[in-house]
Amino acid sequence: MIDQLFEFVQNHPLLVGAFLVVLTAWIAYEVRGASRSGVTSSEATQLINREDAVIVDIRETNDFKAGHIAGARNIPQSRIDDRMNELEKVKDKPIIVVCKHGQSSGIVLAKLQKAGFERAFKLRGGMAQWQADGLPLVKK
Repeated sequence: MIDQLFEFVQNHPLLVGAFLVVLTAWIAYEVRGASRSGVTSSEATQLINREDAVIVDIRETNDFKAGHIAGARNIPQSRIDDRMNELEKVKDKPIIVVCKHGQSSGIVLAKLQKAGFERAFKLRGGMAQWQADGLPLVKK
């Protein structure tokens, strides 16, 4: 198996080189994007406790009902444009956007920042990381 891998690399250096360039660029993009406006579970907890941060859970309603962060508001990603006005009242507070794995929250985060929400963050790793850290969930 390893011999076949080395043979492939020797026979296709341009393809392997292009793959490595794309892989490196993708990793750099993900690392830079995650650290830009993301908060860890512990940082999110501090924002909630100290600054009364608002949690916006953008998962679908069924996922939200299966378990969510206490006090979170469910605004599915597909409806965020229609329901953005619900967040105007809390524009001065930190807003933490939560999705399932922390990947789709960046889209909503960009929309919030464009709409003037200066203290909007995404939860790194989403609900999967929240659960992995052993933090509590509310189920409806």
